[in-house]
Amino acid sequence: MIFKSYLVESDFQSLNNNIALFYGENLGLIDDFKQKIKIHNKNINIQKYTQDEILKNQKIIINEILNDSLFEEMKIIFINEVNDKILFMIEEIHAHIKKNKIYLFSNILEKKSKLRSYAEKSKNFDVIACYKDNEINLKKIIIEKLKGFSGVSTETINILLENCGLDRAKLKNEIEKITSFFEDKKIKIDHLNKILNQRFDEDFTTIKDAVLVGNKDMTNKLLSSTIFESEKIPLYISMINQRLNKLREIASFSNGKNLLEIVNNFKPPIFWKDKPIFIEQSKRWNTNKTNYAINKTYEFEMKLKSNANIDKNILIKKLLLDLCILANVS
Repeated sequence: MIFKSYLVESDFQSLNNNIALFYGENLGLIDDFKQKIKIHNKNINIQKYTQDEILKNQKIIINEILNDSLFEEMKIIFINEVNDKILFMIEEIHAHIKKNKIYLFSNILEKKSKLRSYAEKSKNFDVIACYKDNEINLKKIIIEKLKGFSGVSTETINILLENCGLDRAKLKNEIEKITSFFEDKKIKIDHLNKILNQRFDEDFTTIKDAVLVGNKDMTNKLLSSTIFESEKIPLYISMINQRLNKLREIASFSNGKNLLEIVNNFKPPIFWKDKPIFIEQSKRWNTNKTNYAINKTYEFEMKLKSNANIDKNILIKKLLLDLCILANVS
């Protein structure tokens, strides 16, 4: 049976089949549904697998379903990242699920997907499409989550909506920041802007990484959809220079040495999440190129200081494009 996601959100008990498929681009909503399942089954141990784990060892799911437990009345199984490859197993075990429950989670499944088609046509399947939220949905979430807080105004709500870009997962993260920061439950706009302002730095980090790894397509795509705030441009140039200086230092050590070993031993340590992109960038930047790039950023700063009427947005985009081209020079 096919369900509208908002109806399942308001009444989760409406799902009454033993197997359900949640799919779509709204990963934040899918995560919310996972939490609802856990809340409605507090005393039940939930087994979690990915599709790849199941396919590598097909006995896992068969044993879980067919073998009754003396200690559990029912079993709940999450299978994440599913697609058409798992359909043959679902067809095989569907009739044997009995009192147990299986929840399948996927990203976007096109209409031609065999798994989606099978689930939608089956009377024993619950299917919930999780499409993107709109402003109305997210406003309701903000009002509900910040109930009891003073200072929840139209301005507050609009700031949150703009900051999350209609992404429920990001919105939840921003609301967590608010509930942690405003312990007295009194939201102040000036403080709110400060704690949410990290988004701009994170967005620029994505652009900076694409530029310095020489990804032309990604750089063009990001720059075409970005308008830089004039007052933040000096900060962004500082972020670029910090990375270029690190890349120059790596280049000075890399003569005949293992790059991964150099990065792992770098001081101060490079955050583990940044290591893969840092290594890719290090492969493209030698000492001469980093010196040239740092000179270009210096020239950029001098232009900004010497001409107050210059279009800073166009200027920084040109600098970033030039650096991206330079990253690809062998």
